[in-house]
Amino acid sequence: MEMRKSSIAKANGASKSKSNIPNPQIKRGQRILTEKPFAFVLKSKYRLERCDNCLEATKVLKCSNCRYVSYCNRACQSQAWAQHKHECPFLKKVHPRIVPDAARMLCRLILRLEHGGDLIRGYYTEHGSRKFRDLMSHYAEIKNDPMRLEHLDSLHAVLTDMMAESPSTVPNKTELMSIYGRLITNGFNVLDAEMNSIATAIYLGVSITDHSCQPNAVATFEGNELHIHAIEDMECLDWSKIFISYIDLLNTPEERRLDLKEHYYFLCCCSKCIDPQETKEMMAALCPNRNCGIGINPERTNCKRCDTGISPKLRNAYNSVMAFTRTNLEAMKDVAYLDVCKVCLNKQTGVLHPLNVWHVKTLDAAFEAAIDVGKWTDALDYGQRLLPGYRKYHGAWNPLLGLLHMKLGKIQLHEQRAKEALPHLEDALRILTVTHGRDHRLLAEQLYPLLIQARHEAN
Repeated sequence: MEMRKSSIAKANGASKSKSNIPNPQIKRGQRILTEKPFAFVLKSKYRLERCDNCLEATKVLKCSNCRYVSYCNRACQSQAWAQHKHECPFLKKVHPRIVPDAARMLCRLILRLEHGGDLIRGYYTEHGSRKFRDLMSHYAEIKNDPMRLEHLDSLHAVLTDMMAESPSTVPNKTELMSIYGRLITNGFNVLDAEMNSIATAIYLGVSITDHSCQPNAVATFEGNELHIHAIEDMECLDWSKIFISYIDLLNTPEERRLDLKEHYYFLCCCSKCIDPQETKEMMAALCPNRNCGIGINPERTNCKRCDTGISPKLRNAYNSVMAFTRTNLEAMKDVAYLDVCKVCLNKQTGVLHPLNVWHVKTLDAAFEAAIDVGKWTDALDYGQRLLPGYRKYHGAWNPLLGLLHMKLGKIQLHEQRAKEALPHLEDALRILTVTHGRDHRLLAEQLYPLLIQARHEAN
């Protein structure tokens, strides 16, 4: 089950200070919350290559009893045992079958609650905290959502099979639906250093954080530990005014709002979503006057800047290219093929504006595909062209923009172009220091060594 981010529930704001002393100002880059998960599950596709406890990608050994989960060492196995001992016999029963990630997460939540989890609090301030039951379940919405109900029925069948020898452990349908609702609207995708989703987790304290398509904070991870960093200056630590993004921002307002409505049961009314100009820019064609070059609405008759006419031929070409691009990117959502990306980009040339979101998505796919097959010249070309779109749609302080700079710098170092690599790596440092913190392993193990190498080779 894919979930981009947490709760749509909004608590009553952070608890107020007992004195009249104002809260300290929050600076960009300041870590404002660190939290361990209430419950988490490593995605099953990684269970033979990552530790089920620390999530590290390394050599792992299976649990000798269930043979389902794996650990990197005895310390991790011992640390995980407090929770794993309850699920171990259930996983052993179904082995060698693979348990759906959502079913295993539900199982863990059921067992966590059965063994005292109801009393656990996650703190977001010194005095402000939340328990699992404080999270919104969206019971009414799920009850009227046929797709969710079908999914829940399938998970109930898996749990009933897993727990056949302990049938009383499986909650009734009403209780299971309330747990399921809290999971699907409060679940985080736990990301590795490259922003790949490797696990699903519930964090209690941070579930107070609301969504915005223009966030002022960002969630990053180190193992299963979550960190929230401010990416803008704030007057004080007021959780009613702190926002992160739950979803992929590289989508139009209509698509973002639909995503949020379907997954989190609310309609986003942030300034970006209600601005009609946002969609026009994201879907823009390129003015046919090459000396103008602005984004245009292909349904208009003339460019609003230079008054060049928009012909039916251009309009038809735009509609054809957009349909072709959408179809092919949808077909490549799991694996991107460089040759297909190149065909899309060739068709887009002269038709789509460089900041058209579908052109940006195509460049994104082409960049990763070129890296996968070791086409470094192509990767550098696509990555450089991708930067303005990332900056515009993800924002100047997004980890994805920092990682793009780091990848470009790394490729240029590989191609012995250290002087060109250095500005990218310095931009990566500037961004990732804010989003991850100077002490994060991504910087210590990857970025700092690349910077040292680039500075040495550039001199």
